[in-house]
Amino acid sequence: MLLTGSIQGTKNKVNEFLASFEQYSWLWNKRSDEALKLFNKNNPQLEDFEEKLKEFDGILQQILDIEGSNQIGALSLKTENVKAGLKAWIDSWKDAFSRDLHKKAKTLLENLTDEIKQIKLKIDKPVKDIDSLGGVMNALEEIRKKQSDIALQFKPINDMYALIDTYFSNIMDKDEIDQKTAMQNNWETLVSRAEGTRNELQGQQADFKKNLIVGIKALVIDVKDFRHNFETKGPTVAGLEPREALNRLRMFSDEYSIRKRKYDSYFSGETLFGLPHTQYPLLVKTAHEIELLDKLYSLYSKVKDTLNKWREIPWTDIVAEIDKMIETIDQFSRDCTKLPGVLKSWEAYKELKQEIDDMTEILPLVTALAKPSIRNRHWDDVIDLVKEDIPYSSETFTLQQLFKCPLLQFREEIEEITESADKQLKLEKTLKEEIIAYWEEAELQIKTWKGVDQPCTLGGNIMDIQEKLEEHLN
Repeated sequence: MLLTGSIQGTKNKVNEFLASFEQYSWLWNKRSDEALKLFNKNNPQLEDFEEKLKEFDGILQQILDIEGSNQIGALSLKTENVKAGLKAWIDSWKDAFSRDLHKKAKTLLENLTDEIKQIKLKIDKPVKDIDSLGGVMNALEEIRKKQSDIALQFKPINDMYALIDTYFSNIMDKDEIDQKTAMQNNWETLVSRAEGTRNELQGQQADFKKNLIVGIKALVIDVKDFRHNFETKGPTVAGLEPREALNRLRMFSDEYSIRKRKYDSYFSGETLFGLPHTQYPLLVKTAHEIELLDKLYSLYSKVKDTLNKWREIPWTDIVAEIDKMIETIDQFSRDCTKLPGVLKSWEAYKELKQEIDDMTEILPLVTALAKPSIRNRHWDDVIDLVKEDIPYSSETFTLQQLFKCPLLQFREEIEEITESADKQLKLEKTLKEEIIAYWEEAELQIKTWKGVDQPCTLGGNIMDIQEKLEEHLN
């Protein structure tokens, strides 16, 4: 009894000792990546990362403080392997959070380094005209404004890397270390370079201002000439064919873009030198008209291109395509209706609307002619109507060959032909069903003849049977 009690007592103490390690079970029962994702949902600050890393270090110290062996009765329980395993787990958690912090710090470092580099490229750009002068002056102003808060950008980067050095010092490569070390020096060099550039430009600004004023005066005259040419030779000239108007629109759009770029450049120059902004009402008016025309001719070109593609569709594919075609033409009709009212007096609009309206009426005729009820005789009837050859039985038959026919001129007659075809098909099906039903139920009497023992001749009314057969065959 004493021995049994001693063993049980030892067993209880061993279990109690092992249970003391349960406090670390979260290390392997939870996943560090999921815990990190949950941690980042709260938008953690640097202090939160520091607190977490300190927590890991505290747990690590608890593990290291565990005695290397524990004596329980005659048993000596060694803990070195357990401690090594627990240390590996805590290191993996610490590694995951440290790497995430490092990723954030490196992103901030790279963004700021790139920002400084981009500003330097701007002030190093040779000053050849108003645009380049404006670019350099804007860059100089950007540096001036940034000087007041650059320290606020440096601080979080430096603080994050200081924390990383404390808990995970071997994570950075040489390039990153060099980049971090050079960050502040690069900014100071940029500020010094900006001061030199500002001094250089002070002596050039008078010449640039003089050239700007000359350029503005020239542009005012040029815009008047451009507007006159637009009114007399542009796409709005009365009586122009739509395709010619479209060509002129493209040409004048390109010429407008040239003047718009000059306007933008001179506008920036006037802002740069504190001059009043010159107004160009004729240029604004032309831009508005070009924008309206572009809406019209964009739809015009889209409709033309679509109809040309449709003309190439083989008749064998029309059943699969027709619903999509009707949907497209309906959309074109809605787009046409939405165009500004001022465009509706122009020839291009009238032609566009007529073409859309015609196709809106033609496509239902195409749908009707593509139905299974249409037979060769119906196509022949259509050919007799339109007086055009329609190669309906040819493998190369396309919509182009149907569209060239005056379908709308004979719309009602064609509708009558297709409706008649539907009725004929329905009648054919009805008759076929009746014929099948009749012969399935018909009875033929087979009798003997002149002493022949086996049945060998038809009995009943032979004449009635023959008449019914001929009727159904015909």
